[in-house]
Amino acid sequence: MHIREHLKTVTRHRRLVRHYCFRLGLYWQGLTHDLSKYSPTEFWRSAKYYQGFRSPNDQERSETGVSLSWLHHKGRNRHHFEYWIDYRIGPDGTVTMGGCKMPKKYVAEMFCDRIAACRVYQGEKYTDASAYDYFHRTKGHLWINEETAALLDRWLLLLKEQGEDAALRQIRRELRASQVY
Repeated sequence: MHIREHLKTVTRHRRLVRHYCFRLGLYWQGLTHDLSKYSPTEFWRSAKYYQGFRSPNDQERSETGVSLSWLHHKGRNRHHFEYWIDYRIGPDGTVTMGGCKMPKKYVAEMFCDRIAACRVYQGEKYTDASAYDYFHRTKGHLWINEETAALLDRWLLLLKEQGEDAALRQIRRELRASQVY
């Protein structure tokens, strides 16, 4: 069990996300981000599978075939696109599974979450391209809504090309100008 190390990692991650969310004007989301990580279901499993260089969910998944911590987490945190996966019924009655369009404020929190996760796990190797590169390595396999993916991609590309300050300024402008989506 790596209780102390996991607690430090989660707390550092939350502090970074809070910082970014506050810069976007998302104060409540900054304060409440990932609180479920302190729940017994998530905390104890993650402390058990803690490695320090990647998510404990990945280790739990590789050892047991499923991450119960992740299943708990994604169902309680709207900034994860997996929260928004649902059945869809087509005009012909065909039922499929897929991603629903996420409200912009949650896409913005997901943006902050990805930067913070990359900073925590990559340490000194982090660059403004880290979150963009990670998203592009995985996005072909994700059940994320196309519009949500395009918005996240655009914001991550902005981060990569223009840096953190410019990206956060632009996202804040877009959040102020938009309605729900």
